[in-house]
Amino acid sequence: MGDFNLALLIVAIVICVIVFIFNVYLLINYQHPDDANQAYFPKFVVVFGLSIAAISILMLPADVANRQACRRAIYNGACHLTLPMKDLWLAVYIVDAVLVFLIIPFAMFYYEGDQEKTVGKRIKSAMIWVATSAIVCALALGILYSLIGKVDFTVRHLSSSTTNFPSTWTEFSSTQPCIGTSVHQCSAYSANASSETTWTMRATFPEYVVALATIVGSVLFSIFGGVGIACLPLGLIFSFFRRPKAVITRSQYIKEATELGKKARELKKAADALRQEEKSGSKGRKWRKNVKAVEKELLLLEEDVKALEEMYPQGEKAEATWAFTVLGYLAKFVLGILGLIVSVAWVAHIVIYILINPPLSPFLNEVFIKLDDVWGLLGTAAFAFFCFYLLLAVVAGAMMLGLRLVFITIHPMKWGATLMNSFLFNVGLILLCSISVIQFCSTAFAYYAQATAAQEIFGHTLESLRGIKYLYKYNVFQIAFVAFAGLTFVFYAAFGWKRRRPSGRFQLST
Repeated sequence: MGDFNLALLIVAIVICVIVFIFNVYLLINYQHPDDANQAYFPKFVVVFGLSIAAISILMLPADVANRQACRRAIYNGACHLTLPMKDLWLAVYIVDAVLVFLIIPFAMFYYEGDQEKTVGKRIKSAMIWVATSAIVCALALGILYSLIGKVDFTVRHLSSSTTNFPSTWTEFSSTQPCIGTSVHQCSAYSANASSETTWTMRATFPEYVVALATIVGSVLFSIFGGVGIACLPLGLIFSFFRRPKAVITRSQYIKEATELGKKARELKKAADALRQEEKSGSKGRKWRKNVKAVEKELLLLEEDVKALEEMYPQGEKAEATWAFTVLGYLAKFVLGILGLIVSVAWVAHIVIYILINPPLSPFLNEVFIKLDDVWGLLGTAAFAFFCFYLLLAVVAGAMMLGLRLVFITIHPMKWGATLMNSFLFNVGLILLCSISVIQFCSTAFAYYAQATAAQEIFGHTLESLRGIKYLYKYNVFQIAFVAFAGLTFVFYAAFGWKRRRPSGRFQLST
């Protein structure tokens, strides 16, 4: 037992180090050149936040492995030698909530502050905004916790008569496992309604914070995750169908480049006009709408420029560049097919195991268990992959809706051209949704992840919390997830083959 737990601890430490190094690598390669030697605090927040998000996703497989460490224990206290998963869950998610609601907003306010101001004034301004939001959040949390911060568990009171210890066991059988003359007298399923009662206790404050953060994240997760579970694989597949089929001629390149240059000049003119409005102080609702519309058009223009460069590779290695472009689209198609299989498996599992009561089959739960039988960590690795895939779907869904809906701020992640405010926005989104991803996975794979610390927090306390338990009792978030996934599948079937073009629908104030 001791050796096994030591190995588990070593693996956990090694994975945390690898996650941290990988996130530093992402930051270095995705950051904009303008942020190369500055904005060190936002960079630290980005790396730390991404690490917390990745570790929180990996903690559920670690929780399963930690439970298996006690499987062959011969005394009750053996499990105290394993990792304290419940304390680790609460610590990680309290840090998650602090990052999302305090530290990341502060870093964004500081980064986007007026560059002409001194560092002290920028810090002061950011702290005022964050302190105001923190006071509001603290008051809301305190009032809600004092009023409805309780857990209502439904329990049954069972009793049975006593008898002398039998010399033979003939009176017991599969149809009569209990003491007494009544069949199934000690069975909870056959107990009468009068034996049922409600056991009320107050939830701990950390658990309540995690619960409310999960509710906020679940709303976003149902929308972004449902859209992303469909658009993530289908976007890759349809990008293959919309790929450039052949290299264009030089005259075609010049014609297309001229049109894009004209569009770029129109966007620059619009951006200059918006900047003048900002200086004059007329920053109303129409101004903000126009800013987001111009940002959307600019992003689509960049995509068109990239597509044009793909269709007309230049330089001494033009042929090699075109070959890599073709191979890249083939890779997208293969990954899209594999992703589509995973997405369909996810949606089918939700319907079969969660929405239908009683479940038709454990489905993926049985797959993970059988993979564990093949090799101890194979099922755990597959389990972790499905959880990570769900988080990637959330990011894909947020990006798609950010392009389609004007009221969502666009913060694209681009290789070598991502500003820190975009980094911080996406890290905050990932952190907020990661809690809901874990709760969603612990529910979807309750059979595989049974008797874990995550089940105790997310499967028992959260789903019995007064005021919000009905959202989980009636599977509101799961139904919304499947509904958005279905709508997105229909949308891609109808319009996915079309190439997006800039709409030019921005209105300048006069």
